[in-house]
This record gives sequence, structure tokens and C-alpha cells, in this order.
Amino acid sequence: MAEQPQVKATLGLTGATMNAMALIAPGCFLWTTFQLQAAATAPDGSSVASDMWAGIAFALALCFLTAFSYSEMARIYPQAGFGSCYYFAEKAFLDRESKGHHRWARLAKIITGWAAHLFYWVYPGVMLAFGATLLSYIYQQFTGDALSVTTDTILACLIGLGVGYVAFRGINGSTFTAIMINAIQLVTLVIFSILAIAYRFKNPEAATQWAFSGGWDVVMPHSFTGVMVQATIAILILVGFESCTALAAETKDPQKNIPRAVILSLVVQGLFAYFFEYFAAGYMVSEKLTGTDSSGAAVTGMAAAAASSAPIGDMAIQVGNTILGGIGFGLMVSIAVTVVIAIFGTTLSCLNTADRISYAMAQDEEMPEILGGLHGRFATPHRALCVLVVVSCGIAAIGVQSVVGLTGISLASNFGTFVLYGLTCIWTIVAFAERHERNMVRHTIIPVLGLIANIMMLVAILYLYIIGNADAVHEAEICFAIAGGWALISALYVVVNSARKGRSLLAVPGRAV
Repeated sequence: MAEQPQVKATLGLTGATMNAMALIAPGCFLWTTFQLQAAATAPDGSSVASDMWAGIAFALALCFLTAFSYSEMARIYPQAGFGSCYYFAEKAFLDRESKGHHRWARLAKIITGWAAHLFYWVYPGVMLAFGATLLSYIYQQFTGDALSVTTDTILACLIGLGVGYVAFRGINGSTFTAIMINAIQLVTLVIFSILAIAYRFKNPEAATQWAFSGGWDVVMPHSFTGVMVQATIAILILVGFESCTALAAETKDPQKNIPRAVILSLVVQGLFAYFFEYFAAGYMVSEKLTGTDSSGAAVTGMAAAAASSAPIGDMAIQVGNTILGGIGFGLMVSIAVTVVIAIFGTTLSCLNTADRISYAMAQDEEMPEILGGLHGRFATPHRALCVLVVVSCGIAAIGVQSVVGLTGISLASNFGTFVLYGLTCIWTIVAFAERHERNMVRHTIIPVLGLIANIMMLVAILYLYIIGNADAVHEAEICFAIAGGWALISALYVVVNSARKGRSLLAVPGRAV
């Protein structure tokens, strides 16, 4: 018989952390999501752009509560391998002393697997759409012509194929790529943020209508509704800290390194990088930022940021021309290039997480067995990866249509994120219920708070977008079509597969993940 491919543990704390940081990618998301956040509205149609920073703060608090649950689960289940949250869901019930709990193990892991796939399989498509939109913006800046939707779709597919090839080559190549990308984008982030703040300090009279009256106005919450709306978008820029839990099989001493990497990646990228960059960007927005909306009317300030496909690019041109001697266009292109690189790394990190969880489920016979193969040379889940790239390109084709399409697929990914994160908080409570090291704060209060925060975000998506304006309703329809379609496909597969194998949904699994 042919020798089976072997997965080797080569990652240390730095490698695991860098892979998670690549998915969070602050240098990428400031550019790609600032428009969505500037365009966000309350149900009555009024702008909630002023709550951008506060929405990120709420989403970051949610992520830290959830990250702690992931960290604790990774600590007690270092043998999770590729399974991550899927493995945690099953073991939380199977490790309970009472066999009455064991019957819930399969149902828990199937629901968790559905949520994980809604998140991890839609998210790469979102990033491919962002990448194509960015390349289209750069092309337009050089030529003055806009690319067609068809061309944008082709660009998204080409990026997907390139990222898929790097993922196919193995985790070591992906880690080196992640390290380089993190270094590039963090340096770029610091430079741009300092310049953005300097723009206002050096030109206090350059504008008469600043978007924010001062630094405190940038960070303070202006309305509860605004914070909730912004948080439903902001979660997109913060997710990824948990991705390293799918690298346990490839990490040395995963019991120690994986939990640390989960928290450390969120601290560096979220607490420091995002807070700084979003403060700086908001601080410099004024009526000097100009543009035209979809009707052709002239707009300024946050309205111009909402109308632009790349408001950070426009701001880079503005700051470069004003305080750097007219090099605005060159500054914009330089930052744009680093963002393209960061999008590549973010998509790569997500693919590496998604195909490994799919592989784990296929090995456990909860997904088609064809997804359970490892490449003989690179020991990567190459079959799952190929399917994932195709699905991601299809999702990206929706996102490049318009801001509404892009927001809709982003909400679908975020919906899966909130469900997955909420479930992980529940499984943490279940897993530690009978363990001797159980601590009331760490293993009950923190997971409960994380669960409540995630439920609040799900309610916000369901409520705020459904009762919103026409665009918001359409965005919600795209979100629920993707989530509902995946739920239907998953349910049909589980029913048919269970009937074919004679397995009960509420029964002790015959094999572990």
C-alpha cells in the first residue's frame, strides 16, 4: 500500500500567530471596509458613520470574550488537529461523565460545522471581491476608465487561483507569506495613520467642516443603533484570531502555543492596529474629501467616503498632495499595492482554515468523503481546497456587482461568524462543567457574556437590516439566501447520509474527529 501523507508539526508561537494575524489584516481592511462603514445607515436611512470607531470597539470586546473561549478550548484539546471548533463541539459532550450528554455530540458538531462553513467558505469570496474592486480602482486612477463587472469577476477568479496555489503548496510557504505580509501592512498602517493625523494638525484651517469635532468625537458612541449597525460590519475586520486553532496538527506544543496565538493575534491587530488606524482616518475626514454619489450629485466628507470605491486611496492622495509636496498619487499607489498583498494573505489564511475543517468533517463522514484527501507531497487537503476556490469565486461574482452585493455577502459571512462564535462560547461552558480546573469567571461568566454579545449581533442583522431602506433589505436578502441555501444543502446531506449509513442524529458518534 502507498504510504499515507504525514502532517508535520513545524509551526511555533510566531508561526501560529502570524497565520492568524494574516487573516485579521488591518492594513487590508482599513482600505476595503471603510467605504462600507461610511455608507452604513440606520433603519430610518440616516448615516451612522459617526459610530464607526465605537462599533469597532463593541465588536472587539465581543471578539476578546470569544477568543478567550477558543483559547481555553484549545488548551484542553490540543489534539484537535484540523478540526478546530468542530472538534471542540463533539468533545465537549463526549468528555462529560453522564452518558446522557453524549447523544448531543453529533448534533453539536454538525451545527458547528455548518456555521464554520458559512463563515470560512463565504469569507474568501468576500476578500476576492474586495481584491477585484481594488484592482479596478487602481486601473481607473491610471486610465480614467472603469472596468466592467465581467472584468472584475475575472480578476477575482484569477486572485482566487493564485491564492489557492500557494495554499496547495503547504503551511510553511503560507506562513512565510503571512510573516512578510504582516510586516508590510503594519509598517504601511503606521505611516498612513501618522500622516492622516499630521494632516489635521498641520492644516487646522484647511477645512471648515471636519467630520468629527475632535479626537473624543471620533471615539465616543453617538447612538446605540449606530454602534450596533457598525458592529455588524466591523466584525468582518476582526475575525481570524481563531483560525490558528485549525493548525494544531502543524504546530509544535499546541497546548501552549495555540491558546497564546489566539489572544496575541487579536491584541496586536485589533487592540493596537485597528484602534489607531480608524481613529486617524476618521480624524482627517473633512469637506475637502470630495466625490459624486450614484446619482451624480457632488458630495463631501463622509458622504464622499461612502460614495468612493476606495476612500482611503482618495485620502492618501489628499494627504500626499497637501503635506508631502504633491506626491499624493504615488502615495496612493504605494499603499494600494500593499493592500493588494494584504488581501492575498488574508484570503490565504482563511483558505488554510476552511479546507482543514472541511477535511476534518469529511474524515468524520459528515461531509462528502472526496473532501477528505491529503496531497501526497504537500500533505494539504487539496480536494477540499479546489472546491473551496470554486465556491469563493462564485461568491465574489456576487460581491463585485455593487456595494449592496458586497455588503450582502459580507453579512452572510458575518452571520456565520456570530453563530459559530456563540456556539463556541456554549461549548466552553459545557466542556468545563465537570472539569476540576473549572473557574466561574473564565469558564462561565466570560463565555456567557460572549454568547450574549454574539446573540445581540445576530439580532442586529435580523432586525436592523430587515426594517431598513431598500438597499439594506436587499443586502439582508442576499445574506439570508446564502445562509439559508447552505443550511438546506447541509440538512439534506445529513439526512441522506445518516439514512444511508444507519446513523442517528442523536446518538454517540461511532468514531472521534
